[in-house]
Order: sequence, then C-alpha cells, then structure tokens
Amino acid sequence: MSHTTETDADVIICGTGAAGLTLAIDLARRNVAFLLIDKAPHPFVGSRGKGIQPRSQEVFEDLGVIDRIVASGGEYPVQRIYTADGPIDQVGVEMSEPTPEEPYQIPLLVPQFLTERRLRERLAELGHAPHYGHELVGFDQDADGVTARIATPDGEQTVRSTYLIGADGGSSFVRKSLGIGFPGKTLGVRAIVADVYVDGVSTDAWHRWGEDTARQVSMCPLYGTDMFQLQAPVPFDVDLDLSAEGLTGFFRERTGRHDVVIRSVSWASAFQMNARLAETYRRGRVFLTGDAAHCHPPTGGQGLNTSVQDAYNLGWKLAAVLDGAPESLLETYEQERRPIAEAVLGLSEKLLEAAKNRDIHRGREVSQLDLGYLNSPLSLHTPERDKGVLAGDRAPDAPVTGAGGLPTRLFSLFQGPHWTLLGHDVDDTSAPAPRRGLRIHTIGTRGDILDTGDHVHSAYGLSSEQWVLIRPDGYVAAVVDAADLAGIETYLDTVGVRPVAATRPTTTESSADVPTETSSDSTGTPRTRREHRQMRTAAEKRLATAQRELHQLSRQVQRDLRSVRRHGETTAIVARSNFAELAVQSINRLTANLRTDRTDRTDQ
Repeated sequence: MSHTTETDADVIICGTGAAGLTLAIDLARRNVAFLLIDKAPHPFVGSRGKGIQPRSQEVFEDLGVIDRIVASGGEYPVQRIYTADGPIDQVGVEMSEPTPEEPYQIPLLVPQFLTERRLRERLAELGHAPHYGHELVGFDQDADGVTARIATPDGEQTVRSTYLIGADGGSSFVRKSLGIGFPGKTLGVRAIVADVYVDGVSTDAWHRWGEDTARQVSMCPLYGTDMFQLQAPVPFDVDLDLSAEGLTGFFRERTGRHDVVIRSVSWASAFQMNARLAETYRRGRVFLTGDAAHCHPPTGGQGLNTSVQDAYNLGWKLAAVLDGAPESLLETYEQERRPIAEAVLGLSEKLLEAAKNRDIHRGREVSQLDLGYLNSPLSLHTPERDKGVLAGDRAPDAPVTGAGGLPTRLFSLFQGPHWTLLGHDVDDTSAPAPRRGLRIHTIGTRGDILDTGDHVHSAYGLSSEQWVLIRPDGYVAAVVDAADLAGIETYLDTVGVRPVAATRPTTTESSADVPTETSSDSTGTPRTRREHRQMRTAAEKRLATAQRELHQLSRQVQRDLRSVRRHGETTAIVARSNFAELAVQSINRLTANLRTDRTDRTDQ
C-alpha cells in the first residue's frame, strides 16, 4: 500500500538520537511542521553516550528538560583503580563550584537511553512524537524542496518537505546518498561496551582493573538504573561472546575475580573507535547533524554533546528561513559547527592517547563552555573591545532582580526561541522599536532589571549606554554603543527578526477622542509632503502586515490540503479546499495590485 502526499512537512528529520530529538524540540517550540522518523522499531536502549557536559546542560535548561535529566543520573563517581598493592581512589573528572556566570560546572553521568527518554517526554509535551519503523529509502531534491521515500509498516510513503536533516548516525544513509566523503581514521582500538546487571561490585566508584595493560576492563555504575556499564579494549581478531555467561568469563579471565557475576545483559556492542568528519554538512536542501557529520572516540564524553549543540545551532536558523529570513543564514550552520567538531575531534584523540598512558584526568577542556563563534559571519565585531564578552562568545548567566523586586537570572530572560537585547545603564527611550521574536530589557536604576551584586557588569564588561544582543542559542551576536544601535537594527533585518507593523483601527465612526492618521482636504487627499509621507508609511505597514498574514494563510491552506489528501476526499471538503485556493489566488492578485498602485503613486 503506497501513500503519496504533495507537501507533508517543512522539515524531515531522519534519526531519533539526541541530535534528532533536540532539533525536533527546538522546531516544535517554534511551530515548525516536521516529521521525525527512525528505521529502528523502538528507541535506543543503550548507555553509550553517558556524559552530559556543562554547556549541554545549559542547552537542556533552555529546552525545558534539564531538571528531569539531572534527576535521571548523577555526578561522575570516583575512579577506583585496582593495583597489586590494593585499590587506589582518584578523581577522574575535575569538578568546580558553580559560579554566577557558569551555573553548571559538574559533568553528569546519565545513560544515553534515559537522556533520550527525557527528550521524548519533552517533545510529547509540545505535541509531537517520533515515528519508529519508518525508514528513509531514497530522496530527491530540487530548487523548491525534497521528495523523500519512506518505508513504513503500512507501505511506502512519498513525503514532500522543504528541508531534510540527516541525524542518522555514523553510518548515515543520508550522507552516503549525497556522496559526501567521511574522511578520518580508525584509531587502532576495538572495544566492547555493555549494560549489565552484576553482583559483586559496589556503586560508589567507577571500578578499573589492569589500567597499565592491554587486559584492562572497567565497571561504571549507571546512576538512575540498577546497571553497570562494562568497558574493555579487545583484540581485532577475537570472536566475542556478549551473553551474560560469556561476559562473566571474560571479566574473570582479565581480573581474576570470581566473586563478580554478570546476571544479565541489557545491551552490548563491539566497535572500532574512529575519528571522522564529513567533508561538508550540506548539499542543497539536505543537512547533516550529529554523528552523521562527525564520529568521535568515547574519551572525554564529547560526541553526544557536540551532536546536541549541532542541532541547537541549526534549529533556530531553519525556523527563521522558513519564516522569511534570507536563505544565506543557513550557510552559517556549517561555518560555525564544522570547526567546532574538528577541534573536539582533536581533543578526543588527545584524551584517548592520554588514557592509554593511564592518564584519565578530565579538566575544563571537556566542558565545552569555552567554545564559541568568534569568526562567524553572524558575529558583529563593532566596536573594538578589550574587556568583557566579544561577539561569538557564549553569553554568561548572572543573577538579577526584576524591577518588581523578585530575583531572576539572565538565563531565565533568555529562555525560549527569541533573541534578547540588553541595554546597560541606558535610557529606555533609546531602545529600538519592538520586533517579533525580540525581547528588550534595560539594566540599571532606569531599567526593568537591576544588576544586583554587579554580576552582569562583571560577566559582560559593559560600559554605560552599551547594548548586547544575544542569539536564540545563547551566544553573543553583538556589543554596541547606544550611538550604533542602527547597526543592530540592520543586523536583525538580515536574520529575519522584523519590525512589528502598526495597523490602523478599522471603524466607520469618527471620534473626537481618537486622532486621525493624517490631515486631508474634503477629497481625502493629503495636503502636505509630511502628510504624504505619513500616509505612505502607514500604507506600507498595512501592506507588510497583509503580506505576512497572506503567508500564514497560505501555509494553513497547504496544511488543510495535505490533511484532505491524507485522510480521504469528500465532495464538500474538496469544494472547500478549492475555494480556499481561489481565495489565496485572489489575495495574491490584490496584493500585487496594491504594490503596483503604490509604485505608480510614488512615481507621480
């Protein structure tokens, strides 16, 4: 049975791992229509990517899921190394106290399947769910969109979308179909990883045996579950028995411990460690994200975190372009994220070499808090700064107090799909005009936010009469003086954050209490140049509003038509759909006539 639809979604996301789920949540809260699919019959059940770094925790706070993820796991345990002289405990992950600027400092240990479960729960709250057992088997693209063929339990479907996202892992079908190279190297390490129920080891430490030999093996408690993750390097030419009995024998042969018994295995895998980076993240209307774009060794817990932040970078840009922002905005996805992946791959390889020499210490370099986009075309470096944050830096947090007297944080002000503009010690009358998707706050005695404890000034290094623009993904876009606010206005135009057009009230009655928009003579014609300009400006604003409403109506009609074709056609529904299409065509002609009329009047 085959189902064919003309336009089913703005975005198809192929892959329901951490990257695909993060992207889906971000698109859902922006009201973007998407289809999230995975060829697997059910969600992933393994613990593979278990480290959640501080920067990803900030992302999860913005997406509204951090507390549930923290509650699902725990902090990294002490490393207990068993030697001939007895066990030695050492700290494996450097932990710092939270600061006002960096509220998350401790890497979390959360099994990947629990992280993804919490993300699915958040997605359900937003009204969406993944489609499992839906395999992308082919796709074609043209100048207007992508046609995807999807094998489902009910037969093959053909789905039309504006963009396709490959979040389908290291063996990505999307990447291979595009013919995008995946250069890199195999790192000469084969390993097993397994989630096991085991008797004979305590949950207070990450247990390690044989650290200075090729016979090493470890057991890490998976907080939030009753399981341990077993890890060990293995030879390339050895067949492995990954059953409970086989792994128990393997463990005893390496450690000599007969008091440890693996009772059952929830999930197990044998794999080769690779470091690879896609040659490009995009071909036309198809993008790669997550492991489909880069493949990391597990050292340092960087793979899942880099994938989450790929999706977080891409989501707001897709939504902006679908809402009318310039297509060139999407070019910045690869420009920003590919250099990050390249640097993180280098770090992961460095940590792998250190681990081979028994150095398992992890410091701030794995937190991803210092990664940014200083060289991005989206970073507006005006004026030159010798202190505080720069355009492209991660935007720090800070405790503040609302003018109403209640405490809050900058991250609370940033939370959501909007841009944020902060004015430091400014006159609020100098603020730009309101725009859809922009929130403006002024900090200081004259503002709606008070810098209690001087934390904002300390974190951002702002002088009086300066403004800082924060992107939807929590990075600084620009820091400018009040005199240069026009540059911010121009910048916002280029990323699709448009002014809100005022509309004239519609009424058939005049009132002495409501001033008229312009003065005119008895024929309704403005008498002065100023009145002409006022009328023209008002007309342009009404036209802009009408065009936006037309765009929204057109998208709604397309959704209605998709629903009609998907669920069956009746005479009444078809007639109603045809009428809606005619209405859109009529409004298009009316808009074109208005635009032509405006041009003619301007020429006169």
